[in-house]
Amino acid sequence: IDEIEALSSIYGEDWCAVDEDEKIYCIKIGDCLDQPKWTLCLQVILPPGYPVSEPPIYQLNAPWLRGQDYVQLANSLEEIYLQNLGESILYLWVEKIREVLIEKSQSSEPEPDIKKTTEEAAADDGDDFFLEYQPIQEDPIQMVNCLILESQEGDEELPPIHHGNPITDRRSTFQAHLAPVVTPRQVKRVLEKLYENKKIASATHNIYAYRIFCEDKQTFLQDCEDDGETAAGGRLLHLMQILNVHNVLVVVSRWYGGILLGPDRFKHINNCARNVLVE
Repeated sequence: IDEIEALSSIYGEDWCAVDEDEKIYCIKIGDCLDQPKWTLCLQVILPPGYPVSEPPIYQLNAPWLRGQDYVQLANSLEEIYLQNLGESILYLWVEKIREVLIEKSQSSEPEPDIKKTTEEAAADDGDDFFLEYQPIQEDPIQMVNCLILESQEGDEELPPIHHGNPITDRRSTFQAHLAPVVTPRQVKRVLEKLYENKKIASATHNIYAYRIFCEDKQTFLQDCEDDGETAAGGRLLHLMQILNVHNVLVVVSRWYGGILLGPDRFKHINNCARNVLVE
């Protein structure tokens, strides 16, 4: 309660209590106070065990936040949590996000293009989907490039591909596909094989993410792709990080049915992925 009162007084109108009873809060963060160029919305749910035994459940929302940017920022928040176990961390999270936004505004990066490529753009303002956050048990993993020589990859066999059960909602259909992979070359081969299927190739979006564990360096090679569904790839990769998945590629195909689903589409994408991983 003390932390919430302090944050409310510090951030004023930028701090919003969405549901006091459920302890759901939202804060708008910008790179400056007057006319921010880069902004981000942090939504959090504080579980009963916070801060002693449970981390906040959170979601980062910004039209420009996707792929690598999302993963790097999520990893930074995870590191802060791990470095301050049992302590209140929301202020540290907010200021870390602000630091990242200030760095972006001072860099040579162009201003964010808020025009989205997804047909769901109009429904995003009310995005209330929360991805449950749990700390990875090992030390924070830095994303690095595991350099794998082409000569080592050779003509590797195509890994087996498993297709999950489709989910249909308001004429939109979602289906996940999974393959075990240990090299980027295998990721490429699986994607090529999937796109040979005319139905999969014709999907409105083919969102994917993969994580490959490099034994020699004890690090992960990981990447993701939105394919026009803004931030979906980063969310999918985040889900795989939470589940601590090793050596797997997950692709979720979405065929748009003409009716906007709003934030429900992210639930379906992640539920498809979770189900195929469990199977």
